[in-house]
Amino acid sequence: MKTNKIEALLFDLGGVLVEIDFERMFHHWQPLTTLSVAEMKSLFHFDAAYEKHERGEIGADTYFAHLRTLLKLEGSDEQIAAGWNAIFIAEISETLDAIRRINNTIPCYAFTNTNAAHQAAWSSMFPAVAPLFKRVFSSWQLGLRKPEQRAFAAVVAAIGVPADSILFFDDTLENIEEAKRAGLATVRVFSADDTQQALAAL
Repeated sequence: MKTNKIEALLFDLGGVLVEIDFERMFHHWQPLTTLSVAEMKSLFHFDAAYEKHERGEIGADTYFAHLRTLLKLEGSDEQIAAGWNAIFIAEISETLDAIRRINNTIPCYAFTNTNAAHQAAWSSMFPAVAPLFKRVFSSWQLGLRKPEQRAFAAVVAAIGVPADSILFFDDTLENIEEAKRAGLATVRVFSADDTQQALAAL
């Protein structure tokens, strides 16, 4: 990682700033369906409807109707939303502290694949996260999501510095690979230590 030309930092949310676990969602929904947790896990995918929801092309009511059919869920939108938002566990406090130490020196941004329901949930649960950043780029507001090249191009243009001057942190290999193709410097995050070490190097 070359650190001498970094002008901006860009962070993923889930898995980098906030702990998430989709397993919790299935356990929350289990009373609403005749399917087992294992059966729900086998049926649930980041499918076309999921991606449309993250791009803001469909709302929660339409996506929840899709889940209701897919997973045989017998429940209201409110009950399904409660499980949908159960994926969020806690802030990764060590990472947030490291960002606080550096964000007066290097501008910090976040870029998350998310939907309106999830954003409302994590904004409420973790109110200290968004204020750390000059801007939070959310896929449902952009109409674009990682790992699309157009998504990275839009974020780079909005930040206003060359792509290779942005250091991007993400825990998903596909996002990292496509960010590299878009010209960004990258850090693959396996644990909070990876983020802290990269920030310490700056």
